[in-house]
Amino acid sequence: MGVHPSSAVQAAREVVAGRLRDLRLDVVPKLTGRALAAACGWHESKVSKIESGRQGVSDDDIRAWCRACGVDGEAAGLVALNRRADQSYVEWRRALRGGLAHVQDSFMPRWTSTRHFKVYEPGVIPGLCQTPAYGRAILSAVSRFYGVASDVEEGARARAARTRLLREGGRRFAFLIEETALRSRMGTAEIMAEQLGHLLSVAALPNVSLGVIPFDAPRPLYPVEGFWIYDDAEVLVETVSAQLSIVAHQEVHLYTRTFETLSTIAAHGPTARTLITRALTTLDP
Repeated sequence: MGVHPSSAVQAAREVVAGRLRDLRLDVVPKLTGRALAAACGWHESKVSKIESGRQGVSDDDIRAWCRACGVDGEAAGLVALNRRADQSYVEWRRALRGGLAHVQDSFMPRWTSTRHFKVYEPGVIPGLCQTPAYGRAILSAVSRFYGVASDVEEGARARAARTRLLREGGRRFAFLIEETALRSRMGTAEIMAEQLGHLLSVAALPNVSLGVIPFDAPRPLYPVEGFWIYDDAEVLVETVSAQLSIVAHQEVHLYTRTFETLSTIAAHGPTARTLITRALTTLDP
């Protein structure tokens, strides 16, 4: 399975910390942590916290560190590396400050450039397969839970606009969902009935592969988080607290392996459609 998001972020930050530590140790004569802190005007404990990964660094911290080590030319590269580590992890509270529509729009550049999607969702219908009403129910829950601006209608319209990608040429989609996603009530029974009917239509598209993992399928993996894979080159993971973008080749490969493994226990074709129809016909009013 993929690495936990917080572990991936910490690993990225530790790369920066290791580079900074190496710069200090490469100074001749060797620069002590106390001497470096004094040169930068910091408390002496700050250097050890940065080098151990217990404290993040700002752009100014990196420039001051490089200046104290006499390697100003290294600063620009380390600043860029540090920013990539920070940008790979976006807290939902920070992302949602601009509103739900802003978050929905932010996905479009990545989605329009992607030719092959692999999506695993354990608890909800994937965004590209959602009806407007189901999308509004999801976004209303998000708005309530995170206490953010309630631009649900705008967010739902932005979300619905993305579904056109399913029918634009040149893209392929492989969706894997748990049977739980078919049964988890988002909104009214009418909303769920419309959504499940729409999912059957999506499954019939020639460029779409839809797999449903039954409740009783034997598990080759313990439960994992939902994730989206873009062209086998980037993975987006959404957790309760944040979204994480993963581009390191080895980590992306773990997610593609996870997707392939889960595909082996999923129902496809007529069997998948039967599971969807069964969920549709057993909806309680």
